[in-house]
Amino acid sequence: MSIFSRIREDVSAARTRDPAARGALEVFVVYSGLHAVWWYRISHALWNRGFRFLPRAISQLTRFFTGIEIHPGATLGRRLFIDHGMGVVIGETAIVGDDVLIYHGVTLGGTGHGKTKRHPTVGDRAVIGAGAKLLGDIELGHDCAVGSNAVVVHSAPPWTTLTGIPAQGRPRRGAPRAEQPDMADFYVI
Repeated sequence: MSIFSRIREDVSAARTRDPAARGALEVFVVYSGLHAVWWYRISHALWNRGFRFLPRAISQLTRFFTGIEIHPGATLGRRLFIDHGMGVVIGETAIVGDDVLIYHGVTLGGTGHGKTKRHPTVGDRAVIGAGAKLLGDIELGHDCAVGSNAVVVHSAPPWTTLTGIPAQGRPRRGAPRAEQPDMADFYVI
């Protein structure tokens, strides 16, 4: 896919998910969440080619201008939309699926200091509410929703809504019958 096709796809995804978007030009010019993702893609390509300083410098410069810090080692899917992104932090070993919506103040943070996977994995079509913290090497299944200010420290199956501190899961409304998680999949703290 060409870079221009990818940009069009990102702009379209933002217009679909943000009811306040008035037009493609406005989204292209003023949406800092898109700018952060676009600069991430450049730094990620350099990171994958073995460069370390330049991608980190790009990441920090992007954080300065957008308020969004995405480590160049993270893996982001297509059509990620970061809405009102100030304060978003995505760590080095985080993996984010396709069509994910992230609001401001979200942290996909690590635990520990090892060189292993220490950041969350988020499935496709997830929605992560403002101020939510996902910490450690956990997995959120496809179509999960994380409530605002939730602190998620355990994995969750697909079609789960997570709320609270620490977050507890329950089946998400609207799940197709075949996709509904088994209540045995939920943890109780």
